[in-house]
Amino acid sequence: MDTVDLARLQFAFTAGAHFLFVALTLGLATLVAVVQTRATFSGDPVHLRMTRFWGQLYIINYAMGIVTGLVMEFQLGLSWSGLTDYAGNVFGASLAIETLVAFFVEATFLGLWIFGWNRLNRWAHLALIWVVTLTAYASAFWIMISNGFLQNPVGHAVEGGRLRLTDFGAMIANPAAQIAFGHVIGGAMIVGGFFMAGVSAYHLRRRTAEHDLFRKSLRIGVGVALPASFFTVTFGGLGFQTLQPSKAAAWTGQAERLAAVQADMTARFGPGDYLPPTGWVQGAGITMMILWVVMTVVAGLSLLLMFFRPVVRGFRAWHWLLTLMIPVPFVTMLAGWTFREVGRQPWVVYGLLRTSEAMSPVTAGEMRLSLTAFVSVFTVLIAVNYWLLARAARRGPGAVALGALPAETPVPVPAF
Repeated sequence: MDTVDLARLQFAFTAGAHFLFVALTLGLATLVAVVQTRATFSGDPVHLRMTRFWGQLYIINYAMGIVTGLVMEFQLGLSWSGLTDYAGNVFGASLAIETLVAFFVEATFLGLWIFGWNRLNRWAHLALIWVVTLTAYASAFWIMISNGFLQNPVGHAVEGGRLRLTDFGAMIANPAAQIAFGHVIGGAMIVGGFFMAGVSAYHLRRRTAEHDLFRKSLRIGVGVALPASFFTVTFGGLGFQTLQPSKAAAWTGQAERLAAVQADMTARFGPGDYLPPTGWVQGAGITMMILWVVMTVVAGLSLLLMFFRPVVRGFRAWHWLLTLMIPVPFVTMLAGWTFREVGRQPWVVYGLLRTSEAMSPVTAGEMRLSLTAFVSVFTVLIAVNYWLLARAARRGPGAVALGALPAETPVPVPAF
């Protein structure tokens, strides 16, 4: 592999790993907010314990996701200085808004929500989790605005060999960003729904004493996953209308269409290979679609089964299936991300900046060292996150520290 391939592999690994944390964070935040809303309005202690249990899993994933995001920022600066130098004045604006307006607000209100248990008014505490959820969506929105610009650059002008932002409204209204945002949000809800259903099924299979809590959680997870799958595929279908000509040609695999795109690009930009790897594009797209069918069928059948209480409590084969389904939405999200990003090659800013031109001036040896370091760090972070999530999920609601009342301190009896 040459230096560019090594840099692409590094970015694919780090961004893909971070994307998985983000997907679960978005999905769980919404579900926790919904459950707490029910608990606040009804005063039901079961829903309150559900909020604390799923909220703790959300916090674990959120905290580890922040770490992966920070590490990813380092590799962006180390390996892709050509991109930031050429186009940073444009797509960097939305990234700055994401950090200053969305992420900082989200993190601040999440801290208030974590430490506000048993201290704040229940309505104020409920408002906090909804602010956290909405700012998480805002964060994802601005990230997709930046990514949408790389896919379909609009609202810019070239001055002095660099891009300058000329129409911020056009950048926000970019169809490549707006449609992708809906697609990502729907996918995150599938991830959260299957995660909640799978963990609940694990406890029901083990005949937990908290069967009422996990029975309700399983129903919520399945009830969210099925409509989310149709929501996601709708935006996915719309997204095919915004594909770049080269990606669309690679997806169809038609030789004459590929030749026409190559000829057009050569006429516009000079000699070079302007076609993305057809095998990767088709493989990722087909994987994404097949797994979507699997998830939709499982969610549909589960929606029917969940209305029968004896089945929810005792159908162990179904419990096993839902537990095994937990990683499937994550794999589907990665396949969709691969389809979107690999299909843009050889451009990092489509039609304006090639991937090879966006590289930092580093040698192949330096890139190998960097790749080894980042892969090692991310592997540890992913393993730690999985271990923490699995441990907290297995222990169940009885071991949750979030929102727990402090232990009463015995009053000393004076000695006479």
